[in-house]
Amino acid sequence: MKIRPFILTPIFCTIAIITNAQETIDSDSCLETDSIGAFENSKDEASADSALVAELQKLAPAVDSMLNAWYASHEVITNDFVPDSVAAADTMINGIPDSIFVARLQAMNSPIPMTYNEQVKRFIELYVVKRRALVQKMLGQAKYYFPLFEEALDAYGLPLELKFLPIIESALNPRAHSRAGAAGLWQFMYYTGKRYNLQVNSYVDDRSDPYKSSWAAAKFLGELYSIYNNWHLAIAAYNCGPGNVNRAIARSGGQRDFWKIYYHLPRETRGYVPAFIAAAYAMTYANEHQLYATATNKPVAADTIMVVKPLHFNQVSAKLGIPVELLRELNPQYRHDVIPAQFNKGYALRLPVETTLSFAAQEDSIYAFERNKYFPDNKIVPVSEATYGHMATPANSAKLIYTVKSGDVPGAIATRFGVRLSDLKYWNGMRRNIIRIGQKLVIYVPKSKVDRYRGMAKVVE
Repeated sequence: MKIRPFILTPIFCTIAIITNAQETIDSDSCLETDSIGAFENSKDEASADSALVAELQKLAPAVDSMLNAWYASHEVITNDFVPDSVAAADTMINGIPDSIFVARLQAMNSPIPMTYNEQVKRFIELYVVKRRALVQKMLGQAKYYFPLFEEALDAYGLPLELKFLPIIESALNPRAHSRAGAAGLWQFMYYTGKRYNLQVNSYVDDRSDPYKSSWAAAKFLGELYSIYNNWHLAIAAYNCGPGNVNRAIARSGGQRDFWKIYYHLPRETRGYVPAFIAAAYAMTYANEHQLYATATNKPVAADTIMVVKPLHFNQVSAKLGIPVELLRELNPQYRHDVIPAQFNKGYALRLPVETTLSFAAQEDSIYAFERNKYFPDNKIVPVSEATYGHMATPANSAKLIYTVKSGDVPGAIATRFGVRLSDLKYWNGMRRNIIRIGQKLVIYVPKSKVDRYRGMAKVVE
């Protein structure tokens, strides 16, 4: 979703973002980037992905959420070799008759009409041919997230196929943020999140909580369907708001069919329903296109512990031996690795299921571990005073110091060194995607790759 419900004006046009990715914030050489900024500024990646941007521009109108998919696919550079990354000729989309796609979509037996047309076909091609590595990554993430989505959707009596919406909203990245300010797997805007009781403050952003945001999204989708009694229109309204859909219906002479109001919708919304259908197809028929899940570091099963005192991820990691990065993966709603719990307000901590008993057995010692270091006088350190250096050096990593140069943006730097943008920001205490020429950035890379980066940054021995 890109705007608050019932607001009439669309926020922006996707094509404009693609062609104007890098934004200058002020005249003091202060630079800001969004997810596509890395594309514009990464020389290593630009040529490889120019075809994707060109294709998105051809998919008129394109979908803003596809930018989040691009970001997720570039957030980590991986050396994993995927033997099926290039499909055999008979699995390419042009080698499959349209009748096969029609039959497969109908076989899904969904209450959401799985229409097949040229718009849908082009998005299917984008997923199963051109963005294979991204789809395989999402297939791996789906094993963890889809059961959470299905639980919330089923509780509200909604079609389970709506679980595919976060594919086009965030590429199953709970830390995804759009330029418009939407956040999380379901891309809630701030005020929409507040409307559905998603807390957002300096320490917590429930829009990134896979559980809370999924229940909020299910409730929102149910309300939208009650307005239109049509799933295509409800899905479109999820993207651009009921106001824009209502206006499109009025301009079309009262038509209540997505394809009949297509050209009256905001440009970024016209591709949203086709992209949803294509995502549903790609995830359902991945094997038919030799697409297989990439392994993730998420556990097979996780459980929730209620925390009643302020707690830092490093305390949990030190006592239970759980990597801080895994704690972040399971608890992306906590912005600074701090759970700001109090006796009268508990917060959930998600842990691998095999460690929950250990937490219960060592709870007092976990809270007490280096208590004064993380919570002086048993108080939460204000964000402005928070020290980001608490995090231990990642295992088997070397520390680099990179000096920001003219034209640099955070996303491109992260891509260049093969790290996630969220980690780059965390290591350097960055709350926004803003850097200045001459600024020193701390970057951790695998020790095995240090020589590759010696000419680009200073290695701290």
